[in-house]
Amino acid sequence: MARSFWRRPLTAFALALTPLLALSCANSDGAPEPATQAPALSRTVVPSIAADSTPGPLSVSLVKVASGFERPTFVTHAGDGSGRLFVVEKVGTIRTIVGGAANQQPFLDITAMVESDGNEQGLLGLAFHPRFETNGRFFVAFTAARTGANTVMEFQVPAPGGPAASAPVRTLFAIADSRPNHNGGMLAFGPDGHLYISTGDGGGGGDPDKNGQKLSALLGKILRVDVDTGEPYAVPADNPFVGREGARPEVWAYGLRNPWRFSFDRQSGDLWIADVGQNAIEEIDLQPAASMGGENYGWNVMEGSRCFQPGNGCEQAALVPPVFEYTHGAGGCSVTGGYVYRGTAIPALLGRYVFTDYCDEALRTLRREGNRWLAETIGTTAGAVSAFGEDEAGELYVVGDQDGTIYRLGR
Repeated sequence: MARSFWRRPLTAFALALTPLLALSCANSDGAPEPATQAPALSRTVVPSIAADSTPGPLSVSLVKVASGFERPTFVTHAGDGSGRLFVVEKVGTIRTIVGGAANQQPFLDITAMVESDGNEQGLLGLAFHPRFETNGRFFVAFTAARTGANTVMEFQVPAPGGPAASAPVRTLFAIADSRPNHNGGMLAFGPDGHLYISTGDGGGGGDPDKNGQKLSALLGKILRVDVDTGEPYAVPADNPFVGREGARPEVWAYGLRNPWRFSFDRQSGDLWIADVGQNAIEEIDLQPAASMGGENYGWNVMEGSRCFQPGNGCEQAALVPPVFEYTHGAGGCSVTGGYVYRGTAIPALLGRYVFTDYCDEALRTLRREGNRWLAETIGTTAGAVSAFGEDEAGELYVVGDQDGTIYRLGR
């Protein structure tokens, strides 16, 4: 199985991290800071994927849309009515799919700016401004050449329907990062019109820099900024840590290891966060739309619902547990988060959260039944799925990392 580029590989590199794991476990430095608001939704953790993933009555297939992409990391739409899909490639390019055919000319080429040598490095995220159709603005996340900094830049399209200008408009973030793994890199505009950004904990094993629990650090977080005012951005006045001494005001949620993919339910506004685990557990977190932010999802005090540092007796009162988790013993290695389906092509899928695992070919959904979240297998993939994506109509797409193919969910 090919390596995932958003978590540590499972072969020789994983063994190389063992000293780092041992060191970080021996140097835990205290309990997490409290969250500013208790979660609004009753959360029941389902203990493992194996217990609740038998095939259900719903079955979907993957329909090939286009192939020939070089290690694609994401696919999305621009909300401009053009019907185009935009495919992000790890090397530093974005290409479009129009009418089922891949455009060979890139929409954007910033390969000279991007460091993509590391398995988890490269061009990782893309988000179009909600008014892209009229202002041509969009944002990308990548690891920077030479420095490896976790970078978010704004670009613009000079003419409707054309390629992007090669020069960036501005740099929003260039977060120093001394290790090549755990870079997050997801970008999405929320229902509030603000830009949300995921960052990994900075890499290494076990979060040796304690970034997940450190509110003074931008790593290991979900950030929230206003890109329509300020330079290079403004911090929304209702961000949870505005005015708190020692905390970065951009922080929206913390206690995350590598939130490689998150998404907003386009109907409810709920925020789903798939956080890649360390040694044993993959987790899916849920922030209800009514939340005012500030949730602490536990890393590195906890990995999923288990104590991590310390290994036993960790303080959990202020931590928000995942709504779902599964163990590596069930065959997974790295959760690939998706979306709540809001399309029309598969009515039986409506309202379910779709996800998979990079090392597992099972395509799964989560649905709530009473006070319990249930996982069901609804199909299979070709494996090595790096991401999901939505088109403008809410139909879902699957991104094949190793086979360079974009698929659509169908019946």
